[in-house]
Amino acid sequence: MYQGSCLCGAISFEITGPIKSIVCCHCSQCRKAQGTAFATNGIVASKHFRILTGEQFLSAYQVTPDQTRYFCKNCGSPIMSKNTSRPDDIRIRMGTIISDVKEKPEAHIFVSSKANWEDIKNDLPQYDSYEPGRLK
Repeated sequence: MYQGSCLCGAISFEITGPIKSIVCCHCSQCRKAQGTAFATNGIVASKHFRILTGEQFLSAYQVTPDQTRYFCKNCGSPIMSKNTSRPDDIRIRMGTIISDVKEKPEAHIFVSSKANWEDIKNDLPQYDSYEPGRLK
């Protein structure tokens, strides 16, 4: 089980199942949403994710007709995103997890749009789009 929260602690959550497909996404949307070189995201089954406190602080931004990003309206911390094409999954922002995470990142994605000042310094596979086999 994993515990997580936003920066101010208003929102807390738990994850009771595994975190799959952890990737470092370098697309321009993730860079803007995170305010940094990339976002590290993992997939969690919706049935294994639960908001414990502060659901009233969870705000949504609809990025596309299919994708909605959720963040704390108090401190601005990005928490997760949902996509209508994958209703049983949540894409969690890994930096919000407080617990030690046993799963590790598997790849860098959208490296063709990475920040020009960022150098990737590990041996993870790099892809210009989603990693092979990933459902959007």
